[in-house]
Amino acid sequence: MLEINFKPYPTLETDRLLFRRVTEADVNEILELRSNPETMKYIPRPLLKNTDDALEHYKMIDNAIENNTGINWAITLKGNPKLIGITGFYRIQPENYRAEIGYMILPEFQGKGIVTESIQRLVQYAFDEMKLHSIEAVIDPDNIASERVLQKCNFVKEAHFKENEFYDGKFWDSVIYCILNKK
Repeated sequence: MLEINFKPYPTLETDRLLFRRVTEADVNEILELRSNPETMKYIPRPLLKNTDDALEHYKMIDNAIENNTGINWAITLKGNPKLIGITGFYRIQPENYRAEIGYMILPEFQGKGIVTESIQRLVQYAFDEMKLHSIEAVIDPDNIASERVLQKCNFVKEAHFKENEFYDGKFWDSVIYCILNKK
């Protein structure tokens, strides 16, 4: 079975992005991301309402890292420490060498290739450092922008589950995209 250990915490980078640990100082940006109906449109989770909610979300992120059950990074532009998005791995299955990737970015940074660059870097980290065999992304079938980004990053559609999640009084479909480590 795969051994997952995020100590020391890995800071990652690309030509224009730095991926650092989310801190309590990011609570306002977390609130901005997760209270925005636009960024949360395709995520069946409640909107954060205040900084206490954002602090709880930060603690959940940090606990997952401490327990080696998940990892998130603050997406920042090099030279500016402000969190503009969050990306990471959830539902890590060490027994299957598999994890789910997630990502979200503030609306003013969408359409600039930042999410594509982020996914490409995280896939590299997952395959080279974490030694995963596969990475899945679970998206809403109406989230065309996310679907395009995943396809651009060589993810392949594996499944479309009909009304498999109940949230906020309605059933939601889920689409699973996946990329395999061919090394």
